[in-house]
Amino acid sequence: MKKFTKLTSAVVPLNIENIDTDQIIPARFLKATTREGFGENLFRDWRYNSDNTPKPEFVMNNPTYSGQILVAGKNFGCGSSREHAAWAIQDAGFDVVISSFFADIFKGNALNNGLLPIQVSEDFLKQIFTAVENNPEITLTVDLENQTVAIEGKVLPSGEDLGGAENFEINAYKKSCLINGYDDIDFILAQKDLIEEFEKG
Repeated sequence: MKKFTKLTSAVVPLNIENIDTDQIIPARFLKATTREGFGENLFRDWRYNSDNTPKPEFVMNNPTYSGQILVAGKNFGCGSSREHAAWAIQDAGFDVVISSFFADIFKGNALNNGLLPIQVSEDFLKQIFTAVENNPEITLTVDLENQTVAIEGKVLPSGEDLGGAENFEINAYKKSCLINGYDDIDFILAQKDLIEEFEKG
């Protein structure tokens, strides 16, 4: 997996609650066993008409929004367990998903595949959506080492500052894996010297 330490990026806002894994990647696209190519079918039924033409009202088809951070409504990733959901989000170019609540299985699958799910308070999630609505060029900075996510302040014509920040929780082991670019096997191999020393012991 690639290393993740700090990211500053624009935001793709998907202000919809209870997005389940079948909406993230419909079951009919689960035949492949490798991670590549799933991004083109991320939110397939929301992004495209039956004739494969893009739906202009869907946020990912709006050129106003881009970036490596997907911000979604509460209860993201509910429904059936499928690693393909994390694969599709990553393959579409996202490194971070932010919500006020994640389904546990999706959260685990995301972390196991190098996708960082950040759970924030409902108030801060609303603050992010408001900031992006007022200024689509707003950026977020995710600092994994310090476990913070911050809205980079930009002043509106009214004089209002859109800035703000919040800490987030993450399992210490998964944090170490993301920072070092390890999957579970890589982590064990990195402990080889310690394991050998213990065996001698």
